[in-house]
Parts: sequence; C-alpha cells; structure tokens
Amino acid sequence: MGLGKDYAGQNCTFARTLEILGERWTLLVVRDAFYGVRRFGDFLVHLDIPRAVLSDRLETLVRAGVLARRRYQDSPPRDEYVLTDAGVELWPALFQLTSWGARHLAIGPWPRTFRHVGCGGTITGPAMCRDCGKLVDPADTQIEPGPGAEFTRTDRVSVALRQPHRLLQPLPLT
Repeated sequence: MGLGKDYAGQNCTFARTLEILGERWTLLVVRDAFYGVRRFGDFLVHLDIPRAVLSDRLETLVRAGVLARRRYQDSPPRDEYVLTDAGVELWPALFQLTSWGARHLAIGPWPRTFRHVGCGGTITGPAMCRDCGKLVDPADTQIEPGPGAEFTRTDRVSVALRQPHRLLQPLPLT
C-alpha cells in the first residue's frame, strides 16, 4: 500500500500546509512563479519536470488558492499561472528556506542575490534589508545573479534570469 497524500486525523495547520506544498517539485514551481515564470512550457523546461507532474502540481496550487490560472491566448487557448495574494504570503518562508540552504548546504557562493529595490541593499534573514533594516516585500525585491552564478543552462528562463529582475514581474522571455 502506497503512502497517502494527506495527514488525516491530525488537527495541525502545518500538516495541512504540507498537503499542498510538501510534494516534490511544488516549492520549485512556487519559486519560479516568484521569479516571473508564468507559462506551462516555461515551468516545464526550466524545472526539467515531467509534464504530468507539473500539471498535477499546478492544479493543486490553483485549487489551494496559491496560484491563479489566467487566459493569455485564445487561439489556441493557453493559460498562465500567477501567484495570488495567498501565494505571495509564502515569500518569507521561501526566502528563509533559501537562506538556510545557503548557510548549511551550499557548495559555494550564492547563485542568486536578492536586493531591496528601495535602497539597493542586500536582503538577508527573514526578507530583511541588511542596509536599511526594513522588511522587504517581494514586489520590492530584485533578483540578480550572485557570486556563485553559473550560466550553463540555455533554456529561455535560465537565460532571462541572468539579468536583474524584480520578483513577481513576468520574465522578459524572448
């Protein structure tokens, strides 16, 4: 018998959160949505994720209200996925996981740097600007290649992420 996908019988909000975000690939999909990835095909090539798994993760995130599906093309019909307000609220947790990984699991320098658009300072800790001390909203955060950036991938998302870019803004994909 396989493992279930839920934590039935546990009256625990953390367990319920894991039911949505705890499956493999899910947080990477959310991360890429913060980076500005919106289209199915772009998630697919940037994450190297199986098509069926991506479809499942996107549908789960839409049902949970983390992402919203919006039509961007009518013929043939195509959708894009954008973070909802509830999805944007995940930023401090995602940033903390990234910071923890950089401190405890990194092989070298950070591949990405996060900057406060307001003052240009580096964002650290719980999404706080090291220079001005403000908590920084993701819309006021710029992502850019860090000292450990390696430009080996050639998919259009990876190429676009080589340039400084505000979180939550669509990537300028060519």
